Amino acid sequence: MSHYTAITETEQAAMLHAIGVNTGADLFADVPAALRFPQLNLPQPLAEADLLRELRQMSNLNANAQTHSLFLGAGAANHFVPSAVDSLLRRSEFYTAYTPYQPEISQGTLQAIFEYQSLICNLTGMDVANASHYDGATAIAEAVIVALNVTRKRSKIVLTRGLHPHYRAVVRTYLAALGLEIVGDEQPGATLEAALAQVDDQTAAFIVQTPDFLGQLHDLRGLAQQVKAKGALLLVHFEPLALGLFQTPGEVEADIATAEGQSLGLGLNFGGPYLGIFTCKDQYKHKIAGRIVGATKDLAGKEAYVLTLRAREQDIRRERATSNICTNQGLMALASTIYLSLLGKQGVRQVAELCYHRAHYAANQIAQVPGYKILADKPFFKEFVVQCPRPIAEINAALQQQSIIGGYDLAEDEPKLGNACLICVTEMNSKAEIDKLVGVLRELG
Repeated sequence: MSHYTAITETEQAAMLHAIGVNTGADLFADVPAALRFPQLNLPQPLAEADLLRELRQMSNLNANAQTHSLFLGAGAANHFVPSAVDSLLRRSEFYTAYTPYQPEISQGTLQAIFEYQSLICNLTGMDVANASHYDGATAIAEAVIVALNVTRKRSKIVLTRGLHPHYRAVVRTYLAALGLEIVGDEQPGATLEAALAQVDDQTAAFIVQTPDFLGQLHDLRGLAQQVKAKGALLLVHFEPLALGLFQTPGEVEADIATAEGQSLGLGLNFGGPYLGIFTCKDQYKHKIAGRIVGATKDLAGKEAYVLTLRAREQDIRRERATSNICTNQGLMALASTIYLSLLGKQGVRQVAELCYHRAHYAANQIAQVPGYKILADKPFFKEFVVQCPRPIAEINAALQQQSIIGGYDLAEDEPKLGNACLICVTEMNSKAEIDKLVGVLRELG
């Protein structure tokens, strides 16, 4: 029994019973017995050069974004990351920085966060940005908590079906103990209008995503007035790069706007760490979790940066904290700061245009292949749904044989669509790659 894990044998047995196993050893049943500790049949030691050669050979067996054409999105997409992002990110003063409690020794980190907040506010048209949350899903969940604190005594949340299914699951997990009514997204194919009809005087927040999970863009003008007429807050989840072309959360008067910042210079990174972007109107800044950095003057009259609108108890007293924050989320925010600074306003627009035009070229070409149908009754940005003549698993297996990673299988999330997948096209997909994808689909029939 570990001295650092305060559970009894009785409690341990109850935990094992709850997950359907008898002993701790049963948890490793899927690992071949010959490979379990201590019966490890390890090879003889190798020289470093020989070991590195063998490891490289093994790593070459993996499919990745450099060896394969990638058309998989659904929350994380293959976007170009300038080399300068990683080079600057790995400077020791950033890479090893701790949460900046003491401004007198943390001016560099604080300024980086301040610049991130400024860039995100410029991009979104919102008043305030924090730095930051773990990912897009937890940013949405934290936004709901803010809405509950603002509206008080309201116990209903309306989710639209277009919100990413993983994000909807995270919201339900975060709020499971609060006894809330969470509605609007239960039925496959449920429209934004149907969800809006469920907003009433008990609703704290109405949450909509654009482009939505299926890639469709929604015109949200006028939506804020309808939601606020019931006393609820409008929460908008957006795609950062899409703002280079389309309406911003600020333009549609969102109360709170969130996003997954993975597309802003973070790369795929084996699934993380990513960046939860969180912005809001000025009137809610005292309610939000996460760090906010302000600019001020020091005693010598020089510009200085400090954590503001929160007490240090946020970090050192759990019962006073509004949320947990990870120190290295500041590093992810810095990556996006460098990325946005390198691209600038025009660069973000150019990347958005490349995504848009290449995605529409791909959709037009796939639509001409017999047996394949594009489902796009609304405008789309970089993702679109394709109905296919065969199960998606079969198609993706065949594509992988041609070094192509196909689209996201929608069978579990949207079963009514039948054999359908979500194709994602970014600035990283060349015309030649798109044509090869279309050619393989044509051969598959």
